[in-house]
Amino acid sequence: MGQRSDIITKLQSDILRLQHFCSLSNSDLNIELGPINQAFPNSTFPLAAIHEFISSRIEDATSSSAFITALVKSLVRDNGIVLWVSACRTIFPPALKTLGVQPDHFIFLDVKKEKDVLWVMDEALKCGALTAVIGEVRNISFNESRKLQLAVEQSQVTGFILRHNKNITPTASVSRWKISTLPSDSIDDLPGIGFPKWKVELLRMRNGKSGAWDVQWCNGRFQQVHSADFSIVEQQQKAG
Repeated sequence: MGQRSDIITKLQSDILRLQHFCSLSNSDLNIELGPINQAFPNSTFPLAAIHEFISSRIEDATSSSAFITALVKSLVRDNGIVLWVSACRTIFPPALKTLGVQPDHFIFLDVKKEKDVLWVMDEALKCGALTAVIGEVRNISFNESRKLQLAVEQSQVTGFILRHNKNITPTASVSRWKISTLPSDSIDDLPGIGFPKWKVELLRMRNGKSGAWDVQWCNGRFQQVHSADFSIVEQQQKAG
């Protein structure tokens, strides 16, 4: 029985390797997302991959920015560097400290035209000295996303795309997310000053599972607030 299990595990590993999923040996780089980790291949957040976040409202774009910042906190550690590229930045750098991240780990590059964001991302993702690259765009084609995915497979850098567009088109991204803001808990009857809270929807995960969770960022880690069945969420979205 043990031999059969070892064979299955090896086959799964070979399939993920052929599909360019990175499994870094340094366990310190693993991103802990609580119950969300069960949706990933081998229960591990895929590094050296492109992850896509969809937002159609300013509030959701802000939530996505905060969620991604919390994600990369585990990757940055003491000396990691993250490049943030945008033609219309939605994040306020000093606010990163509220998520436990020092702004000096980030390089913000503001370009004049959105088409330049993808060019800069492509070049930056080839640089193995970076920990992660984040780019804000409205539109990206499948070929453009495929080019970014090929870049990270060589450099082992992790990429994040924030798409400020409700019209979803196919991409080569490993995952697709939607992050929505939720009211934080009140403290001393004062609303809006509690730990950040989000509805996290994993719309697509290659070789993984979709799902939806309510989570909050508390004391430097993700904590589940409430689980939701994704099929119910999806039906509500279609009905709406």
